[in-house]
Amino acid sequence: MAASPVTPLDYMAAGYWQDFLANRPIAGGMAYESQLRACMLDESLASLQRVDTLLSQIRRDLIKTERWSEEMLLVDEHYRNLMVFLAFYAGRVLAQHWQQTPHWYGQFELGKRYPELALIREDFYQHMAVVYREDNEATEADKPPLFFALEPIGLRLFGHIDRPFVAVQGDQVASGLYQAVSARLPAAHPPSIHGTDALDTAPSFTTDSTTTNKYADSRNSAAGIDSIDRQVSIDDDAKAGARVSTVPTADSQIAFSDVSLDKAQTSISNLSHDASLITESVSPRTQQPAPQPSKHQSPQSSQAPPEPLAPNAKLAPTPELFTQLMTELKEIEVMQSAGESDYQQASRILEQFEQYIAKQNTPRAQVKFAPKHLAVKKQALLKLQTAAEAGNTAAMLRLAMYELLGEGVTAETEAALAAGAEWVKQAASKNDSRGQRLLSKMYYQGLGVAQDIDNGKYWLEQAAKNGHAEAASVLEQWQQAQALITTQKQEQHSSKRYQLLLAAVVMVAILIFIIV
Repeated sequence: MAASPVTPLDYMAAGYWQDFLANRPIAGGMAYESQLRACMLDESLASLQRVDTLLSQIRRDLIKTERWSEEMLLVDEHYRNLMVFLAFYAGRVLAQHWQQTPHWYGQFELGKRYPELALIREDFYQHMAVVYREDNEATEADKPPLFFALEPIGLRLFGHIDRPFVAVQGDQVASGLYQAVSARLPAAHPPSIHGTDALDTAPSFTTDSTTTNKYADSRNSAAGIDSIDRQVSIDDDAKAGARVSTVPTADSQIAFSDVSLDKAQTSISNLSHDASLITESVSPRTQQPAPQPSKHQSPQSSQAPPEPLAPNAKLAPTPELFTQLMTELKEIEVMQSAGESDYQQASRILEQFEQYIAKQNTPRAQVKFAPKHLAVKKQALLKLQTAAEAGNTAAMLRLAMYELLGEGVTAETEAALAAGAEWVKQAASKNDSRGQRLLSKMYYQGLGVAQDIDNGKYWLEQAAKNGHAEAASVLEQWQQAQALITTQKQEQHSSKRYQLLLAAVVMVAILIFIIV
């Protein structure tokens, strides 16, 4: 099926998102913008829980200040922009899980494409919808893959017994974005457990240093896409007694007779080929005691675990920023003048570790390896460093990834971040489009470098110029969105001038009438 054409709402969604990432005000202004930025919008399901918590807080604020009026807020541009932005964001998260590009349609386009929908023109919540997967992937032939993302937002803010929300597609409107998106995920990838709606009981929209890991201090400004750690997910999993995957250190059937790099290649391949031989054990530190029944609970109820929001599923152990880099290192070829042998040898070893980590159901920081395996990994990293120092840009980028993750050859955290950023800069300066695209993201997010939007755009343009397809696509969408916003501003300005001119003509006519 041919790719769906880009729509005007797609341009607007891209423009809103880029403005948000660049810490620029959303055109027209947006209510609760600073609190929204504190929600760490990293395109994860957990971020939708944080957004739902914020929406509940907004509802409470409005009730306390006696401004809880749906009609008044829907004509307030700041609140409308907030709701539209959150709808765009939820559609982005949903489409990402389907590995599709979201396409937004307004009511006019929806009416033409889906005439069976009974759309109400005056209903703000039916104003737009996102198509989050191609029709040929639909699981229900009679139900198009549409998501009216404004509906759960409206219900969260204004729903009550006398204000029911009726879904366009006939099903029940979800009580929040997390629930709404989770219900539409692919069957093979249901959402992971991040907690329950108890999150709403203690909303907090500031970054708490006690809930971040050792890398978080330098990443607090990177609340946008591709953030290094899905921190809330990690913390929630840890509190819930997340399983820690451990390679056995004594009785394992997989062991290295020698920790030298050359002799370890055959043995370490078992990490991916014989994963069934690697057992998982629950670390005593992460085990949680069984809940004790309260005085008001029956023994039967105390034995049942809390009901999750959705079925358990496989987490993404490695941040998307680096999974994309690993894919690009394989798919985008860049000629190397030196260090290729060392790079290939180190990559074969490290790839086995990555394949094993990818199969785990926990963040990579919780995946443990035996000391002998770690010794092999360290030697592979040193071999990678040798290739990088020889001028191999692929080795520079791969080594940078491990440094930024805190798994490289540099021990101290701040020094590791600086080293990772420096390797990316070197690769980018050598016209490696993969390094230029990665450096662009780092500047946009303030990851390992001071946040600098101008530098981010510069390296995005360089990557596109050097043939990086994804960078070229992002740059094109950005330019189209900017052009659309400029056109809208010009139209608004022209409309105001027309209104002033009309008012002047009316005043002159009145004066003539009075004089005559």
